[in-house]
Amino acid sequence: MNRKNGLVPDRWPSPPFSSIASVGFALTAYGIGVERGWCTRADARDLTLTTLRFFWNAPQGPEATGRAGYKGFFYHFLNMETGLRHRDVELSSVDTTILLMGILFAGQYFDRDDPGESEIRELANDIYARADWNFFRSDGRTAISMGWHPGQPLLEANWTGYNEGMFVNVLALGAPVHSVPAAVWGEWTAKYPPLWRGEGPTRHLGFGPLFGHQYSHIWIDFRGILDVPMRETGFDYFENSRRATYANRAWCSANPMQWEGYSDRVWGLSACDGPAYKFLTYKGRTREFWGYSARGPLSEPEGRDDGTIAPTAALGSLPFAPEIVIPCAEALLKDHGSRIFQKYGFIDSFNPSFTYGDVPLVTGSVDPKFGWVARDYLGIDQGPILLQAANYRDDFVWRYMCRVPAIRLGLQRAGFTGGWLG
Repeated sequence: MNRKNGLVPDRWPSPPFSSIASVGFALTAYGIGVERGWCTRADARDLTLTTLRFFWNAPQGPEATGRAGYKGFFYHFLNMETGLRHRDVELSSVDTTILLMGILFAGQYFDRDDPGESEIRELANDIYARADWNFFRSDGRTAISMGWHPGQPLLEANWTGYNEGMFVNVLALGAPVHSVPAAVWGEWTAKYPPLWRGEGPTRHLGFGPLFGHQYSHIWIDFRGILDVPMRETGFDYFENSRRATYANRAWCSANPMQWEGYSDRVWGLSACDGPAYKFLTYKGRTREFWGYSARGPLSEPEGRDDGTIAPTAALGSLPFAPEIVIPCAEALLKDHGSRIFQKYGFIDSFNPSFTYGDVPLVTGSVDPKFGWVARDYLGIDQGPILLQAANYRDDFVWRYMCRVPAIRLGLQRAGFTGGWLG
């Protein structure tokens, strides 16, 4: 972390650049730290204030260099020291959303009659209000684009269908100044039909990597609230994530690709680091391996499986299915111990099947007996573990985020009713 500007590294200990999404997770984690006695409220307040001042004052503009963002949004990665765009990364609608979720949490958590906390609340409102969500629809499309590069058209891909982008649309719909038309939610849900998987009690909207079922839920409590598609289906998005968590575990337990180490207790596929981008022979068959990539059951949309397990996959689903997540955490510690659980918790990922000592690695190291383990901790994977544990413990993040007027408005404009919205 850079305490001069509040930027948080994308990963550690590898040489870092900042991930704005990691900053969003961190801003939420500071409140947890206060409540758990890991830091003082004054320290968390001051660090949060430093962070929000940076993002409010960071240079914005359409230029390709010398800027941190544009139209109130920010580039996916920023230089840790200067806070400016890292290389040629995109202006990111989803990563800015994660940042804004952390900022909005801070605006609710720091609620005391204190000059610093008062400034946090003002900055949180101002930073969110500045974001021009319609910029990502400025070429005439209805849905929200995933991103933009200076001097180029908006990225063709939109936040539609079912994935981690649900909260992008909610914040855009609830924005106090630059809100998007209600039709945006219809564009999101119109892509649902081919994504359904399972029947009866296993039926769910599919998306292979578990982070897609977790990210929006970290800040928005979807228990008991239903939009039109879910009213027709008969269960809420929280239940959908519970079923998707079970589906991820079922794939690993069945283990049709015969990877080492998979079981009904050691499981979890999501986006994470991996050993190498290579085609290699495994148990007499050619298998493809990846470095950083989104992983999930091949039976689900966006699925790919190379034997790499990410602890964040299961642990980020703790509120949905504690009865299978807690045994997984216990088995990870029992079976793999200090190889994967170190000073700051679980390292990003590991692959017991990857024992190829002569293959150049993207990151991490290989043991000829135990396989590959990642080197780094990733902010966007550590964040869900901590924040979802806090939600499981006492609804901590949800309690504060339910107070954000824009989230309530965004959900209502999307057609949600019931539950805490009543």
